[in-house]
Amino acid sequence: MSGHSKWSTIKRKKEKTDNQRAKVFTKIGREIAVIVREGGPDPASNSKLKDVIAKAKANNVPNDNIERIIKKAAGETGGADYEEIVYEGYGPSGVAVIVETLTDNRNRTAGDMRHYFDKYGGNMGQSGCVSFMFSKQGVIVVEQEGVDEDKLMEDALEAGATDFLTDDGVFEIRTEPLDCGAVREDLEAKGYTFISAEVEYVPSTYTTLTDPDDIKNMAKMLEMFEDNDDVQAVWHNWENADDAE
Repeated sequence: MSGHSKWSTIKRKKEKTDNQRAKVFTKIGREIAVIVREGGPDPASNSKLKDVIAKAKANNVPNDNIERIIKKAAGETGGADYEEIVYEGYGPSGVAVIVETLTDNRNRTAGDMRHYFDKYGGNMGQSGCVSFMFSKQGVIVVEQEGVDEDKLMEDALEAGATDFLTDDGVFEIRTEPLDCGAVREDLEAKGYTFISAEVEYVPSTYTTLTDPDDIKNMAKMLEMFEDNDDVQAVWHNWENADDAE
């Protein structure tokens, strides 16, 4: 089946230092808290919570931490009021960038995002300026080792997947955004385990950088976004992300 895999980006995200891993825990904790306040603490009746718990486990967040965050969020009547804001813009040489944030201070976050775009040779644009180059898709990643490709493809398509890709030691299963959780659960019930399973912005076209300064600036820009506590996820159409590591 056809398509372009984002495994290189996912792999880069998985190779974190302890300090970066702590940031990942914090960001997922914030996401869990917001979802619990919106839809309640029971994953059986809150499908978003069920999905983010799966995401937390894929990122090795301990079960005790997950339960503690859910209990705390369920019992809170005050606390920070976070809102989800998506920023769009361009990196060096027109690389399209989408940044998802959860913030309790939109002025602070907007200022930070604009600064990162400007500092590293890009510019922040209006809502919609690059999102038309992406489609939202469920992306479920399974390690190839010990997995029968034909059987997984059959099971995935039977569960409702729309596409099946192979790349760099992994299988990547694509779904409609709303079907991602159901397909993941179906495959989980059949004994498969996942590196990641979440809705992503998948680019329709990619931009390759060749200038060393552009590559350096793009890598630094992504690093600044990912290190910011308000940023939940960064999506882009830079083809050769791993080359900048």
